[in-house]
Amino acid sequence: MRHQWRLLHLLLRAHNRTPNHTRHLHQLRTLSSLPHRPTPNFTFPANPSLRHFSSDPVLEQPDPDHAIIADLFSKPAADPSVVKSQLDSNRVSINHDAVIAELLKLKSSPEVAQRFFRWVLETHPEMLSSKSYNAMLRALGANGLVDEFWEMVSVMKRKGYGVSRGVKERALECFEKNGLEGDVVRLKALFDKNNCNSVEKDCARVCRIVRNNVWGDDVEREIKDLNVGFSSEVVKLVLESLGSEPSKALIFFRWVEESGLCKHDGCTYNAMARVIGREDTIDRFWKLVGDMRGAGFEMEIETFVKVLGRFCKRRMIKDAVELYEFAMAGADKPTPQCCTFLLKKVVTCKELDMDLFSRVVKVFSGSGNAIPNSMVDAVLKSLTSVGRIGEWNKVLKEMEDCGYVASANWQSEIAFRLGAVGEKEQANEFVNRIEAAGSDSDQEIWDSLVVGHCVAGNLDKALDSFKEMVKKEGISYAGAFDSLISSYCNMNRAIDAYKILCELVKEKELKPRHDTYKLLVSKLLAQGGFTDALNVFGLMKTHGFPPFIDPFIRHISKRGSGDDAVQFLSAMTYKKFPSTSVYLRMFEAFFKKRRPEEAQNFLSKCPRYIRNHADVLNLFCSMNSKEASSSSGMLAA
Repeated sequence: MRHQWRLLHLLLRAHNRTPNHTRHLHQLRTLSSLPHRPTPNFTFPANPSLRHFSSDPVLEQPDPDHAIIADLFSKPAADPSVVKSQLDSNRVSINHDAVIAELLKLKSSPEVAQRFFRWVLETHPEMLSSKSYNAMLRALGANGLVDEFWEMVSVMKRKGYGVSRGVKERALECFEKNGLEGDVVRLKALFDKNNCNSVEKDCARVCRIVRNNVWGDDVEREIKDLNVGFSSEVVKLVLESLGSEPSKALIFFRWVEESGLCKHDGCTYNAMARVIGREDTIDRFWKLVGDMRGAGFEMEIETFVKVLGRFCKRRMIKDAVELYEFAMAGADKPTPQCCTFLLKKVVTCKELDMDLFSRVVKVFSGSGNAIPNSMVDAVLKSLTSVGRIGEWNKVLKEMEDCGYVASANWQSEIAFRLGAVGEKEQANEFVNRIEAAGSDSDQEIWDSLVVGHCVAGNLDKALDSFKEMVKKEGISYAGAFDSLISSYCNMNRAIDAYKILCELVKEKELKPRHDTYKLLVSKLLAQGGFTDALNVFGLMKTHGFPPFIDPFIRHISKRGSGDDAVQFLSAMTYKKFPSTSVYLRMFEAFFKKRRPEEAQNFLSKCPRYIRNHADVLNLFCSMNSKEASSSSGMLAA
């Protein structure tokens, strides 16, 4: 359930402000005790039949996304990628409508709204429209931020956006209240109501004529008879209004300049490009953008993003790549995020076209950009999402040919991922290519590959890769071996792990870590490998580690015999017998598990100095006395 606990917290706070908060608190506690279910959202019943009349106040459902955004942007500006990561981790969806809604909710917190607006402008400029700018302008004007207000108006003017009537009225009210007479005059001059209405009416009349008639001399004459002043902004508004009829919009676009009514500029060219950048008018689109560049105008980022998204949605990937190449050849180049977006679309097509992939990467790197790890990560994840892990090496090599250099940590991460998904051949190919390039971190990469196989539970592949690593790199690093032995043990294959360890210790002079030995001993005892566990003692002695006796004492006292105890003590013997304290611990463990017979059996097989030791005799006397007292008590009862 998305943001379940945060939502419950917000609901509780809201309900506590109502007269009936005690009853609601009980309901919330009942709800919070229910098991977690992966339902998409928590909503109140919408079925009209469930409605009832009540005198209780009606509670509006809190918006958890707004709470997250408000909290996140109330702090000083952070790195955009970090902000995006936090939003993604909370599953906060950002789109055009959400941006407008959020700006309106933040109207009383202009600084927070500004941070949010700047972040969207930097990371998702395609989501900002005239309505978005007006929502931001509303927050600035209503809170008396005059300088910021006029700066935003200038930006909107350059983009061809007008100031809405509602924004003007709220800003005017604030300016008059604060005695900002100069700004009041300036705003009234900017927003001439009659002139604004006139532009809107002229645009509506032109569109009505174009939509309702087949283009011809009569239509041209009717439009001219309107005596409309066709400025760049008016032409842009007409083209946007005719967006559902791209052919008529293009005819109007050509005619209005040919007839001398308006000289096209970058604003009108881009407006026209946004209208006809679609599948059914693709040829005319390419001719238009060619004419636009020939006339000295550039494609705006807003136009590029909108058309690129439309192409990708319609699976027009070849056209999307050509559009990217066109935009990258201009002065206003797309952001690296646009390149990442396009590469993800290329690799998730029905068929992977490496030529298109190569073209995008070459254009990106050819413009002086270094390919970041985040881009590579996004591409690899997209390949994985469509079952194309086998293509990882192909796209990685293409990126490397275009200048991508992975860090040692990132190389290890890729090797780990390939191992974790069971792609042994792909993983080996990747590691071999890294080795051929002369990497200084070959050992760590092999180690990550082995660990990846272990995580996936592919123990045979992990062992093969480990042996290959030993063959190529030697045995100087034991981290991968620890993971290998641990994985075998955890999959109830401790005896196999023991055999592997013995082989590598004897043949390759591997020195496992003390913790690896301790884990292996514990797992061998738990999985029926008592004799093998005893043999591990000898290996531990060879490597200078102290014997690990605790699991043996627990195991023998619980399910072993006196003979097992003798074997255990014998295995511990090195130049001299084990200390008396070890014998005493073994005896005490037998008594604690209420197995005095085995304790006695063990005693009978101990050396004489142990059988006659005062502490041992006292222990047995004490235990025999307790047993006798217990028996007497039972008889008396």
